[in-house]
Amino acid sequence: MAWTKLIIQVPCFNEEQHLATTLQELPRQVPGVDQVEVLVIDDGSSDRTSEVARLNGADYILRFSNNRGLAHAFRAGIDASLRLGADIIVNTDGDNQYCASDIGHLIVPVLQGQADMVVGDRDTSNLPHFSRTKRLLQHYGSWVVRTLSGTEVPDTTSGFRALSREAALQLNVLSEFTYTLETIIQAGKKKLPVSHVPIRTNPDRRGSKLFGSTWGYVKRSAATIVRIYAVYEPLKVFSYLGGTFILAGVLIGARYLSFYIDGNGGGHLQSLMLAVLFIIIGFQTMLIGLVADLIGSSRSLIEEILVRMRPLEMNEKRTDIETVSRVEPRRPRMQGGHS
Repeated sequence: MAWTKLIIQVPCFNEEQHLATTLQELPRQVPGVDQVEVLVIDDGSSDRTSEVARLNGADYILRFSNNRGLAHAFRAGIDASLRLGADIIVNTDGDNQYCASDIGHLIVPVLQGQADMVVGDRDTSNLPHFSRTKRLLQHYGSWVVRTLSGTEVPDTTSGFRALSREAALQLNVLSEFTYTLETIIQAGKKKLPVSHVPIRTNPDRRGSKLFGSTWGYVKRSAATIVRIYAVYEPLKVFSYLGGTFILAGVLIGARYLSFYIDGNGGGHLQSLMLAVLFIIIGFQTMLIGLVADLIGSSRSLIEEILVRMRPLEMNEKRTDIETVSRVEPRRPRMQGGHS
């Protein structure tokens, strides 16, 4: 049987208080996996996050000199895990939000070849620390992502997820905000098999560090969804937008026509001009969509080349871990002597 290596990556930012518990609860033996290692991504923390990681069993630490954001930390962790030879990558949070004992359950669809991405479903409708507003936003937001991606993931914002090596090589996180929504839409558009499994969560320990308010999160998430969907479906997006302008122009033009038939067209020339303007804008928008679709074809070819080239790069730099520090066990002091 083939040797299977699992790397659990933990993106962190100022998680000194909770990281120790998170790392201590991570499993070191998982059924179906030969080797389990832990990678902590310290996203420019100003506290003792890296030191806590060293003292509590992290195998590797990737540390940034400044805070670069969750999406960048996730992307860097995936790249480092691939370089370290991961066959399966599990992402979890540093605040111990997710039950680490569910990792074995999470990776089963990947091990069985049924999925390249598995997202943990927290059953957000029953989470006690979620307000009614947050539950509604989560419900409808996940519905939007499912519709756009063609997947069946019920909890699209869950950060507890497993990726096969194939999926990790193909996904390219473009957002600077969060990776959760973007990776699901990408996986769906790239026809990667995506699954989900029920998971448990631990009691809420702190508020979110990703956003200051629910409204701020909604705005940035909506922008991320529109942007990534437009990247993969530009003709559809611009056709809908252009069609809206054309429809508005036709309706305004029909209104002007009714006035013209009644002999009052001279007093409503503004409506005619507005109708013509809207129709022109609509056709121009559709043309932009056509050009974007042609560019998208080139993007697909570039992504295919990247998928083919990345394994070669990983093989060449498998031992190049200048920014990923291997954590060695501390040697005990000899009594009566010097260490």
